[in-house]
Amino acid sequence: MSLSACNKQASSELKDERSSPFVKVNDVEITMLQSIDDLGAAERRPIAAEQAVNKQLLETMIDRQLLQEEAMRNRLDRDPKVIQAIDHAKTQILAQAYLQSKFATIDTPSKAEIDAYFQTHPELFTQRKLFYMNELVVATKDVTAKLKMRLDSAKSIEQVAVWLDNNHVQYKRTQLTRSTADLAPEIITKLRAMRRNQLFVIKAGEYSMLNSIYDVKPSPVTAQAAAPQIERYLRNKKRKEIGDLELGRLRASAKIEYLNKKQLATTILPAVQKTGSSTTAQIENGITGVK
Repeated sequence: MSLSACNKQASSELKDERSSPFVKVNDVEITMLQSIDDLGAAERRPIAAEQAVNKQLLETMIDRQLLQEEAMRNRLDRDPKVIQAIDHAKTQILAQAYLQSKFATIDTPSKAEIDAYFQTHPELFTQRKLFYMNELVVATKDVTAKLKMRLDSAKSIEQVAVWLDNNHVQYKRTQLTRSTADLAPEIITKLRAMRRNQLFVIKAGEYSMLNSIYDVKPSPVTAQAAAPQIERYLRNKKRKEIGDLELGRLRASAKIEYLNKKQLATTILPAVQKTGSSTTAQIENGITGVK
């Protein structure tokens, strides 16, 4: 009990120290806690590091306070776009804060859960492999019918590079390594079925990657080394499940009307399909400093 009381007292003193004002700008006090939280660094930087960069953080907050006051003097707080941005940020903060309150009940994954995941996913751990690839990055608009024909007939990525040079197509050459732990299961299946130097194309918006695998090596991971990664994965999975369940409950009890359905079909739906991530993940990743 005495030790607990000491820890609480030390924590309180630290909080008070960080909450005390460090500088005053035109009668507005700025605290260290405010500056650190504003930059989303409260939980990611040790205390010694915080003290080392206090001056830098304070100077940043001073500049921001001066700019804010000048914006107010110029009545930019009444600008419709500014009001909309503030409302959006407020909505995002409150939504994330509510999700965090639900995540507070999540227990740390047990050793049995971690071991079970390790045993049932050998492709990620005991049978983990590294794929070594050569890659040519080109603009998607340059992936023409002629280039596709060359890809079909080429026996190596070097032959494709020569074709790109001869046809004055700009590209960037890279080498990369990907493990089975980094890739989706369906991609792993396709890569394992490919022969060495076989060409394949990955499209990603404005750019397309022309790839070929030149080597594959085993790279097993022990249960002890994999445990922290598995723990993070299981915790994040549980967070997503809880968030999705809560959103489902809220949607079921809410009255939602889709207006202007024609515009919705042409603008909003493709954007949602492109992200490929859940609303919970999007809300969590929207801002920092709330967790």
